[in-house]
Amino acid sequence: MSRPLRVGVLAPISWRVPPRRYGPWEYFASLLTEGLVARGLDVTLFATTDSITSAKLDAVCARPYSEDSTIDPRVWEALHAAHAFERAAEFDIIHNSADYLPLTYSGLTKTPVITTIHGLSSARILPVFERYNATTHYVAISDADRNSRLNYVATIHHGIPMEDFAPRRAHGDYLLFFGRIHPDKGTAEAIDVALRTKRRLVIAGIVHDENYYKHSVAPRVDGDRIRYIGPIAPSERAELLGNAYALLHLINFEEPFGLSMIEAMACGLPVIARRRGSVPEIIKNRETGFIVSGIDEAIEVLPDVGRLDRTQIRRVAERRFSVGRMVEEYVRAYESVLGAHVRT
Repeated sequence: MSRPLRVGVLAPISWRVPPRRYGPWEYFASLLTEGLVARGLDVTLFATTDSITSAKLDAVCARPYSEDSTIDPRVWEALHAAHAFERAAEFDIIHNSADYLPLTYSGLTKTPVITTIHGLSSARILPVFERYNATTHYVAISDADRNSRLNYVATIHHGIPMEDFAPRRAHGDYLLFFGRIHPDKGTAEAIDVALRTKRRLVIAGIVHDENYYKHSVAPRVDGDRIRYIGPIAPSERAELLGNAYALLHLINFEEPFGLSMIEAMACGLPVIARRRGSVPEIIKNRETGFIVSGIDEAIEVLPDVGRLDRTQIRRVAERRFSVGRMVEEYVRAYESVLGAHVRT
């Protein structure tokens, strides 16, 4: 192909691209889009009007619905997906990063569609992915998140811009919880570890379950030993992560990936994570952190955190989780899909 590959990237519209604070799927869409543009591809990003990108931006939704309660998510997600697919013939490939709804438009175009599945949030949505299993192309974000009833063109781990996460020469003594405040993410378990070891804990992230926060987290936040600082902007993450003693990732569900783990590693920060979902794919036990069974084991390994080489943790992150590696793997996936499309 003599001209640049034409790619339509369909981002979610829950948050801006890139997100101001929270928005992992939008963050992924931004990193992928900017990486593809840097490689010389002709990219159109479908996102909210206030999004920022070096690609061509096309938008029908003025603002993210998670930031504006007057916007009905169902209405604008439908209009957003429909608008992108109405332009499908202009692209060589459409990359869907907006979950299952856009799949329902995929049978109306001859343009190949590749979908990054950011975790199957519920078995109830599986029928949609099964319905388009034979006609679209799926990418898993970890081997752990693959579903045996679906076919995949690749597993591609997320990557991040390493230059945004420079490690610190010195670090503090506080433990860190960094993620959604939700039972799945183990916020209360992180507090348990901190209280039982008499260490300080900083909690950063959005409240995703108000009842859980009210009953299991807030009563134990004292502003001193246990601090909650809310969601933080991308520009603030390196300092928060780099100055911590360890990241506590004591999850209670099968984690599809876990961006906070690789962001921590990029800062040289050891991760203590429960062996669920993708954790064994991301963390090298006793090299970039510790994989544990629960709270008691997390407490047992805490003294060993100081023995890990933070410079080596950073090197592992650079080798395995750079945004350049991620973009390269997606380009190869596009080429594979387009090659198969031509043959049929």
